[in-house]
Amino acid sequence: MLLLFLLATLWGGSYTFIKLGVATIPPITLIAGRTAIAGLLLLLIMRWRGVLLPADVATWRRFAFQACLNSVVPWTLIAWAERSVDAGLATILNSTSPIFTFLLTLAMAHRETQTPRKLLGVVLGMAGICLIVGVQAFESLGRELVAQLAIVAATICYAGAAVFSRGFKGLDPMAPAAGSLICGAAVLIPFSIVMERPWTLAPSATSLLALLGLAIFSTAFALVIYFRLIDTLGSVGTTAQAYLRVPIGVALGVLLLGEHLSATAWAGLSCVVVGVAAMAIPPRK
Repeated sequence: MLLLFLLATLWGGSYTFIKLGVATIPPITLIAGRTAIAGLLLLLIMRWRGVLLPADVATWRRFAFQACLNSVVPWTLIAWAERSVDAGLATILNSTSPIFTFLLTLAMAHRETQTPRKLLGVVLGMAGICLIVGVQAFESLGRELVAQLAIVAATICYAGAAVFSRGFKGLDPMAPAAGSLICGAAVLIPFSIVMERPWTLAPSATSLLALLGLAIFSTAFALVIYFRLIDTLGSVGTTAQAYLRVPIGVALGVLLLGEHLSATAWAGLSCVVVGVAAMAIPPRK
């Protein structure tokens, strides 16, 4: 439980780091830096611990696929979206990952039990998304709606990554974390060079510090905990940190960035938290 709370804190803070980072660093460059710094840090720690990365091609293919699901696509979408979406709102929308994890596991593996409580959790979670995103859809069809849908798409990627991560059992938790980050950096750095020309940027000190915090704490350290929990709690159990992440992420956005949530967003937040809790908290025996 302590590791789950720590992971929720590290990932809850990532939305604030991203919001501060994209203020002067474009999204692809920010995420390329995030994956490269975190990957190199994990490689140094693994070398110090005497842990080796797998050498077989099949495992590295899995690392590359995991990178696309868990970092390249979702992190870039969230960074792009947070140029117009508040960090607190991004936290709420991204907290629905247990719902999508449950649905994907049910569809792909058929291992989840369809209890009334879990189905109620799915309904409440989806209602929360509709409350947050749906009102914006009626107001306009502008960039704000597209950005919110991008965060929902990132959440679906996270759910797929959580299900796929179960295939790394038996490996040291640092191996899939470092391997996927290296693959992610290999994909993102060329895109950053071609599309955003990072050598022409003049990032602020705040954005650079946010990038370091994002890479070290919310990525390198968090991913090691994530893969350890996947190995012990499973995919749905690990994504349960989402309902802990919501109040942490929203509180940081309010305290550090001066954000505020609308009444509709608070209603959506309530639905999401109750829905995810209904799915994630184990029943009493």
